[in-house]
Amino acid sequence: MSVLVFLDQSEGHIKKSSFEAASYAAKTAELLGTTAEAIVLGNVSDDLASLGNYGIKKVHTVGDASLNNLDAQVFAKVIAQVVAAAAADVIVFSNNTVGKAVAPRLSVRLKAGLVSGAVALPDNSNGFSVKKSVFSGKAFAHIAVTSAKKIISLNPNSFNVITTEGSAEVVAFAAAVDAAKVEVAAVNKVTGEVPLSEADIVVSGGRGLKGPENWGLVTELAELLGAATACSRPVADIHWRPHHEHVGQTGLAIAPNLYIAIGISGAIQHLAGVNRSKVIVVINKDPEAPFFKAADYGIVGDAFEVMPKIIDAVKKLKGVV
Repeated sequence: MSVLVFLDQSEGHIKKSSFEAASYAAKTAELLGTTAEAIVLGNVSDDLASLGNYGIKKVHTVGDASLNNLDAQVFAKVIAQVVAAAAADVIVFSNNTVGKAVAPRLSVRLKAGLVSGAVALPDNSNGFSVKKSVFSGKAFAHIAVTSAKKIISLNPNSFNVITTEGSAEVVAFAAAVDAAKVEVAAVNKVTGEVPLSEADIVVSGGRGLKGPENWGLVTELAELLGAATACSRPVADIHWRPHHEHVGQTGLAIAPNLYIAIGISGAIQHLAGVNRSKVIVVINKDPEAPFFKAADYGIVGDAFEVMPKIIDAVKKLKGVV
């Protein structure tokens, strides 16, 4: 018996959310009195032995170049082979794009119960249950899993990365890899920006900024903070900003440590995509804006008056002339 965690990688590097998943898997293994192992698919240039610093004892690698790009069916079949070899009863994913695609397919293949969007360690005091967020983060549910195999996908930024001193054993796993049915025709990358899904800080703007010509208030603060930029759906729909920056129920769901919303009213659809943020700061001239009810800190004021003062204050704090 062991706990197996899938570590997602991009361009040869382990993603930030995977370190959270690794720490979560290690603590789950400790809770269950067993060890945590990991699986990495594709070609990775990182030092995988260093994953021992996150509590991982063994890393199974399947270094097939065809696994550098996601094909959820192929991934699920390969991971199932490692699950069998490692005698894993609990499999952990990050609840990101890859995890959402692969975990359900693996669940069907293994006849395993799946809890997606977990936010806490399992409770094994009376069976096995996992706490998860429901109703777009408005409530929590405790899901009992009674199947022999159990799959948990962890919401990003819901579990602290825990580091120790250790070195993981890295072993190559000879898996049967099917030919991918998904062909990547082209990759169009956004360069020079912090990826929203990996950002600790996000600065976001809405229609209150009145036009794309005023977006410098968002980008300047983001650059100073090393943050990603985002926008509300109306802003993307009227092409002030590209759609990949759209966060909300119909866009990207994010969970940064700090989310700064400028000129966004905070409709329920937008809040559903950002309410897992650790701290929310809202700047809006309308004191009745719904977003203030969800904010940890709020500034009632005109963004065109407030933002230059905030930017100047950050510059002074950072010693930027």
